Formats: sequence, C-alpha cells, structure tokens
Amino acid sequence: MKGILLAGGSGTRLYPMARGISKHLMPIYDKPMVYYPLATLMGAGINEILIITTAEDRAAFERLLGDGAQFGCRFEYAVQAQPNGIAEAFVVGEEFIGDDAVALILGDNLFYGDDFGGVARPDGGVVFAYPVADARRYGVVEFDAGQQVLGIEEKPVEPRSNFAVVGLYFYDNDVVEIAKALTPSPRGEVEITDVNREYLRRGKLRAEKVAQGAVWLDTGTIESLADASDFVRVLENRTGLKVGCVEEVAWRQGFISDDDLRLLAEPLRNSGYGEYLLALLDRPSMVRR
Repeated sequence: MKGILLAGGSGTRLYPMARGISKHLMPIYDKPMVYYPLATLMGAGINEILIITTAEDRAAFERLLGDGAQFGCRFEYAVQAQPNGIAEAFVVGEEFIGDDAVALILGDNLFYGDDFGGVARPDGGVVFAYPVADARRYGVVEFDAGQQVLGIEEKPVEPRSNFAVVGLYFYDNDVVEIAKALTPSPRGEVEITDVNREYLRRGKLRAEKVAQGAVWLDTGTIESLADASDFVRVLENRTGLKVGCVEEVAWRQGFISDDDLRLLAEPLRNSGYGEYLLALLDRPSMVRR
C-alpha cells in the first residue's frame, strides 16, 4: 500500500503566521506539524509516501525530510498548483499510486493512541469516525443499528450523528478513476465526501470508529494548533514518551536498524531529541504508539 500526505493549501486560517511558512512546517510543541501525520502513515506500515505540497514550499519539505532513506522509506514530492480539494490528491498522485491501494492523510491531522495497522488492502474504502461536540463543522457519518454506514454529509446543518470523518482514508485502486470522474462542488473543489459517497453507492464503504481513548486533533486553526502543542507537551512531559517521533516509528516498524537509529540520534544530542532516541536502544520495551 502507498501513502499520500496532503500538505498543500495556503493556510489562511493561520495568517499571519502562515504567510512566510507552510503551516505544515510550523511546530507542534517539539516537532514540525508534518511529523505527526507522517508518523501515522509509517505506523500503519506504509513506507512509500508521496508528499503533496505547493510549488513555493516543496524545497522546504525536501530539505526537512529528504528522500526518506534515513527512515527506511521512499518519499516522493508533487505539487498541487491550487487548493482544488482533498480528492485531487489522487489525480496528482496517479502515477505514484500505480496499481496499488492507497492511504491518504491530511497534513494538519494529529492522531494518538491508534496505529491503524489493521487496514491492509481494502476492498473499497475505509474511513474513520470520531465523536465530536459540534458535528456541524465536519463531514459526518451516519450508522445504522448494525454499525453499517447509511450516509455521509459534509458540514450538515442538522447532523444525523456526532461522528466526524477524520482526515485519514484508505482506498483500493479504484479511487483514482473515481476522483478523476468527479465534478467540482459549488465551492470549486473536488470533495473527498463525494469519493466516499461513490464507494457507499457501490456498497464498498466501511467506517471504523477510532479506538476508544485515542485522540484526534485537527490543527488547522490558531486555537487548535495551541491546543495540540499543549496536548503533546503535557503527554510527553508526563510519560517520558514522544508523540509523532518518526525516527522511533521507523525503528519500531523495522524500517531501520539499531545502528541506523543511532546514526540519526547522534547529531541531535544537543536538543535532547537525540538523547531520547538513544535511550530507546536501552529501553526497547517502551510502549509503542
């Protein structure tokens, strides 16, 4: 399975901060925002990942992440010229996806407590649902009594459930042709909700509830960015563990060896981040996230 990390857009909700830097490169406590969704894909066992960003930000992502070899991964980069909708990622990434299934994660989504490793090659589409206080702000999934999907609505005025569809999606290879056939919505975007509705029409959409006790944060506003930083800071300081540590995830997934992890850690000693990575080699039984 391939992975796509969508880190485009103009980040207008984070202006003026996002005028000079991609919002996905802004810090969430001790790491760039992009580390968190990247760690989620890697934690699901995916090590071939396409990072879609803007033309002006591409070089900064390449400088930060390189080709992925240091993490035992293969990273490629592509440009979304205009923010034409989430589903356009499958059109931009068509050549990268090839004949494979694909997972898509939004670059401003942070997950903790669920590794999503149970989704291998889906026959259709798999989305994830998370309970929220105000479902009117999200795409909303409606379940029947047997927990089968009845419908999905985008930002409904009167939501039929309190389960929001999070920014992580798994699809079979049909998603490319589905996305290419979509008509832009009235707001001019190729909507991911329309992709999900097409899978639902075919009887091939499954919605899984995010594991109980797990956390999902959308970090696309100033308030939610601050909340996410507070969450990571408190959790890391309380437990001594790190959230969204891509080096650790690569090591625990077996993408890199002990020696590889040591090489990554040594140049980072002065920040304390490297000390954490080196300590993993002495405490390999630390809880995996």
